[in-house]
Amino acid sequence: MATKKQFLLRVNPQLYQVLEKWAADELRSVNAQIEFVLQEAARRAGRWNENTVARKGQEEVTPITPDNCQAIRKDDLP
Repeated sequence: MATKKQFLLRVNPQLYQVLEKWAADELRSVNAQIEFVLQEAARRAGRWNENTVARKGQEEVTPITPDNCQAIRKDDLP
């Protein structure tokens, strides 16, 4: 599995509440929701496509899809 880049992100508390609710509605973590939204925005802007790969020497980037998202779904809970 590819190592993900970690960085600190500061957001407005109200925006975080919106993201938290949105993530819960989609059964994702807040982190996964932010990554999903950013990737979708990059795709719509024409800066990301299914063939996008990292720079030479780095691992290939796998696009996030509903099928490969690591969200915990209600069916997965005991």
